[in-house]
Amino acid sequence: MAATRAYHHGDLRRVLLGAAAEVIGESGPGALSLRDLARRAGVSHAAPAHHFGDKAGLLTALATQGFDLLADALRAAGDDLLEIGVAYVGFAVRHRAHFEVMFRPDLYRADDAELLAARNRTRRILRGGVARRTGQDPDVDALAAWSIVHGFATLWLSGALPSQVGADPEAAARAVARRLFP
Repeated sequence: MAATRAYHHGDLRRVLLGAAAEVIGESGPGALSLRDLARRAGVSHAAPAHHFGDKAGLLTALATQGFDLLADALRAAGDDLLEIGVAYVGFAVRHRAHFEVMFRPDLYRADDAELLAARNRTRRILRGGVARRTGQDPDVDALAAWSIVHGFATLWLSGALPSQVGADPEAAARAVARRLFP
């Protein structure tokens, strides 16, 4: 009932995105269906399609939201490349469902203008941190830095890192990144 009331107050989009993140967090993006989201939100089965069109539209909105959240997390980390990298890993752990969708352009409309703008904001922040740190080729250096922190985050989320890494993903990421960005 509360979800239905939220819909009438204009919060359905937020409710549906939250439910989508919950489903993806539980079972992965393949388990997502608009009908199930409608049931979880307590709205008609047509309501999600009204807001997003289809599953790709919903996942495009979720990826866009994820890039916006990531940009905010990276910006909050300040100018230090090491801390930007740690913030990236922290974001991946706290927003796993978004992270799982954001880097799967086969799931969403990769040419969506809002998505491209959000992704570019995120890239500019990462590239800026790299440029301040290395001063060499910021494009190649940004790709290298992103590859390192994205790879670490992916390994962490999949449980593939050895147990001696510890239980704190940000502390572990900081220790690893410090080796490369002293």
